[in-house]
Amino acid sequence: MRRRLLAIAVLLVVLGLISTPTACYLSRGAWEEAKILSRREPIADLVTDPSTPSATRAKLRVVLAAREYAKDSLRLRTKDSFTTFSRLDHDTLVLVVSAAYRDTLKPYTWWFPIVGRVPYKGYFDFGAAKRDAKQLAEDGFDVYVRPSDAFSTLGFFNDPLLNTTLQGDSLYLANTVIHELTHNTFYAAGQAPFNESFAMFVGARGSAAFFRARGQPEAAAKLDDEWEDDKLLARFWSRLIASLDSAYAAHPGDKRARIAARDTVYSIARSALVNEVAPRFKTVSPVYAERVQLNNAALLARRVYATDLDIFDQIYEREGHDLRRTIGRIVAIAKASKDPPFVAVQRWLETRRH
Repeated sequence: MRRRLLAIAVLLVVLGLISTPTACYLSRGAWEEAKILSRREPIADLVTDPSTPSATRAKLRVVLAAREYAKDSLRLRTKDSFTTFSRLDHDTLVLVVSAAYRDTLKPYTWWFPIVGRVPYKGYFDFGAAKRDAKQLAEDGFDVYVRPSDAFSTLGFFNDPLLNTTLQGDSLYLANTVIHELTHNTFYAAGQAPFNESFAMFVGARGSAAFFRARGQPEAAAKLDDEWEDDKLLARFWSRLIASLDSAYAAHPGDKRARIAARDTVYSIARSALVNEVAPRFKTVSPVYAERVQLNNAALLARRVYATDLDIFDQIYEREGHDLRRTIGRIVAIAKASKDPPFVAVQRWLETRRH
């Protein structure tokens, strides 16, 4: 199987070299994925291996337990994801590049097969990420570059746990496993904000429920606090987007004026974030409010993971705080409608309020 994966990867690379830039990018991704898959070791073997450090064994046990909880209690589609471990040659999996227009809240997007159009692009080649980010900035776009230590292949491969993810504590690991398995379970093509925000909800609520089931209420309480901070920031980003939309609308025919207005909005937002939002944080350091990057690309990138988070909790409450039922309900609503998932979910809630 290892030789077959490597052979497929090599073939894809060759085809990419004589094809389009997108094919080249995808072939590099296929090659890196083949390397990750070829290095897989069963986590169960590592747990029983006396040479594995005790702290690592403890984390790996949490990963396996969180995976089983996701499968048995939440009915997420696990296949064999997170039953193996792969070690990378570096401590960052990919660099993710986002870009946006400066004078309007419009993301720069990339199109890929299967997943559709998305407002970000992950790079295994860090040099290429920095070069493309620089070029986008020179072309007049806002740019935001960030590292990522995990990703999902949406169930097409049995995703292993990576050493980049294992750097986190047990709370982070459980949240990440459940988040990524949510993508295995449901992924709406071209609907990145819904997919990621839904996975944020399931990861947060699911990991808290997991630790409660294990008799670790303090861990669950911390995860609940982190989720409250996520929702607090999501509301702030929503208000900021509304302010920017208003500022742009006030100068419909003057690009320079729109950019100047947006700079004023961001200056006011920084002050509000530091003085009004940060004091309400439960788990986020106040330093975050002082240093977090504020531009259109960064804002829209964060909104991908923080769009209407409260709407998922509203359904959660209507389902009696039964997370399995809530997940099933949301997926069923999204699948049954031809409208974008957020529209369908909002309509479902509205019909239940009357």
